[in-house]
Amino acid sequence: MITGGLRRLAFGIWPLALTLTACHQAPHRTLRVCADPNNLPYSNEARHGFENQIADLLARDRHAALEYTWWAQRRGFVRNTLAAGSCDIVMGVPEHFDPVRTTRPYYTSTYVFATRQDRRMQLGSLDDPRLKTLRIGVQMIGDDFNNPPPAHALSDRGIVRNVVGYSVFGDYAKPNPLGGIMDAVDRGEVDTAVVWGPPAGYFARHASHPIEITPVTPRLDGSARPFVFAIAMGVRRGDAALASELDDFIARRKPDIDRILAEYGVPRVEGD
Repeated sequence: MITGGLRRLAFGIWPLALTLTACHQAPHRTLRVCADPNNLPYSNEARHGFENQIADLLARDRHAALEYTWWAQRRGFVRNTLAAGSCDIVMGVPEHFDPVRTTRPYYTSTYVFATRQDRRMQLGSLDDPRLKTLRIGVQMIGDDFNNPPPAHALSDRGIVRNVVGYSVFGDYAKPNPLGGIMDAVDRGEVDTAVVWGPPAGYFARHASHPIEITPVTPRLDGSARPFVFAIAMGVRRGDAALASELDDFIARRKPDIDRILAEYGVPRVEGD
């Protein structure tokens, strides 16, 4: 995944940030959450995202109150939330994400091919010769150097003219902006799409037609283009104590976290 901005740009990620602070006049803690109000499957204002659910789990585990501050996921998110001190935890960042101190990963996911089952194509490999003629949906940013891995991998294989680009940000004026590329698969506007796992798995479950989700192979395309990424939580660089506390939470409550991820259809793979 990965450069400083790619988590949000490729996945629609940094969907949720949290703050744990001690209450001055009570023994319990307040868990303040900075989250995007329109960013399913990660978070929304109705608290329907899987990171909302993990935030609830964390609050219960810590016997804490839970509050939200909403902030749209765009450039400058970390600067305006975690770095500004309004939040202490970002719920979803790539492992070893440079701007923050990361916890142990709590899930590992993959890019997938999303294809209607009635097409009976069973796509999985970037080297499948059929990709040269199929209409392929790919999320784009606009700046070629920052485009997600699928755009570069297909371009390297000479697959350009039959690629249909969809904004990685989606149309924020509409509900579920991350679902646009999956809607295109559902409607048959493209034959297949290469999509980051969490939104692919979630929106496939809400499609009108059954959609097959297949992990992309190879998992590492060339020497430096992975398609599988471990996702952790992030805190400020100097906050070792909080990072350790979250590591403990992730380890102890892994079965509960896994259950939440499964309920949202998040494809998970074993890390390297």
